[in-house]
Amino acid sequence: MIRTAIIGYGNLGRSVEKVIADQPDMELVGIFSRRESLDTTARVLPAAEVEKYADEVDVLFVCLGSATDVPEQAPALARHFTTVDTYDNHHEIPNHRAAMDAAAREGGTIAMISTGWDPGFFSLNRVLGTAVLPGADQMTFWGPGLSQGHSDAVRRVPGVKKGVQYTIPNQEAIDAVKRGEGADLKGNECHLRQVYVVAEQTGDAAADEATREKIRETIVTMPDYFAPYETTVEFISEEDFDRDHQGMPHGGQVITRGQAGTSGHVIEFGLQLERNPDFTAAMQVAYGRAAHRMQANGETGARTVFEVAPYLLSSESLDELVKAKL
Repeated sequence: MIRTAIIGYGNLGRSVEKVIADQPDMELVGIFSRRESLDTTARVLPAAEVEKYADEVDVLFVCLGSATDVPEQAPALARHFTTVDTYDNHHEIPNHRAAMDAAAREGGTIAMISTGWDPGFFSLNRVLGTAVLPGADQMTFWGPGLSQGHSDAVRRVPGVKKGVQYTIPNQEAIDAVKRGEGADLKGNECHLRQVYVVAEQTGDAAADEATREKIRETIVTMPDYFAPYETTVEFISEEDFDRDHQGMPHGGQVITRGQAGTSGHVIEFGLQLERNPDFTAAMQVAYGRAAHRMQANGETGARTVFEVAPYLLSSESLDELVKAKL
């Protein structure tokens, strides 16, 4: 059995716990948290003492926030554990990869990075599409749905009590890419970001309005996450937030249009996710299995989804996969 643990017990951590319970070859050793107790029957361990448990854990699932926690804490964890994260700040992934590679090589571990559905599943399909159709036009469309990483970034803005962000694709841009007219489209032209915020209140109308304006400005100018996308920020009551924004759907498409020989082709890959954290957790857990196998074979360092043979993700043997899936 692969001995696993989780650090961080937000939406993703709770989903990883559920997914591990369904795996035939994994067991959960415990959950590392800064809190002394959690709403779980699993063993709760102090996050401050995580290094003491390195010999008890084969794979550590890093379920911390991407905005700051993962880049700040994951390298130290990779020096002691084979780790799997879902870091999703696309522009910073090369820097994260370098930091995790150095830490994992120092510790003799594997650091599997950015294993969600995007980056992750969609990343694979972007590579496959352009490998099959070199020179193709390709565009990724996200949503409609909730982004965990962007929502986490919103909640970290001073003055935000609760917050959530939805990504909405531009249908006209989708149609243009399918027609082969989307070569000049930029990512920020293809999506709208909608943010809903419950702001902290003092009761002083002028001060509360100033706080809301500061929150709005901080969000719309936040590099990588919101700027330069068209972003709307709507302030709502806590009652409305709790009623209307508890679901976590998401999805999207990778569309590749190009030539092979004398003919044109369109490759479409899409996801419709009823609950974003559950699917992200499923991806993370599958790559945890692969990370364990790679580390057991003597590999060390950071790995991306591009470097993992698909059969390593499955609990079935290679012979079983060849027989059933080819």
